[in-house]
Amino acid sequence: MARPEIPTRPLILASTSPYRRELLERLRLPFSVTAPGVDETPRPGEPPADLALRLALAKARAVSLAHPGALVIGSDQVATVDGAPIGKPGGFEQALAQLQAMRGRTAAFHTAVAVDDGQRPASAVVTTRCVLRDLPDRALRAYLHTERPYDTAGSAKAEALGIALMERIESDDPTALIGLPLIALTRLLAGFGMDPLDALEAPRDGRARP
Repeated sequence: MARPEIPTRPLILASTSPYRRELLERLRLPFSVTAPGVDETPRPGEPPADLALRLALAKARAVSLAHPGALVIGSDQVATVDGAPIGKPGGFEQALAQLQAMRGRTAAFHTAVAVDDGQRPASAVVTTRCVLRDLPDRALRAYLHTERPYDTAGSAKAEALGIALMERIESDDPTALIGLPLIALTRLLAGFGMDPLDALEAPRDGRARP
């Protein structure tokens, strides 16, 4: 059986986040990166998941309009505790205050992803719930001085040492928490005829590759 042809259209990630870029590299599809330049101001009373979805769609559409013929990926994440948004701390004191307010509680991370070909967008939202351990200030301070997660909403990098702050994580997609839900994205890309597995050529002798 002939191997499916992979679309030659450009794939663009509408984000300058190094975390999203590293995640997308896992799919082994060639892509470029472009800053979307979208106003991320929330609308009054806008639910967190709705805000994340609106911004993901807006980022993908903004870059799509500037690059006709390309397939563009947009993503956004909004984190909350008890419905109140929590952003990137920017520094040690703010990060410590975040972790102190979150310990023993559940934080929800609403991660949206959108794919836009300039004609029709497709999108998904994945919500991850993180229950944080009730840790003393000593442990929180030690973590922050070690990892310095000041560019991360919630002040904890679950893909690294921040996992030690967690009691448990509940999600349909482990990559969503880092910023780009790859399970949902793979499904969306396949809908546009760009399945990452189609780009892999199976060995002709039937043996597994080393």
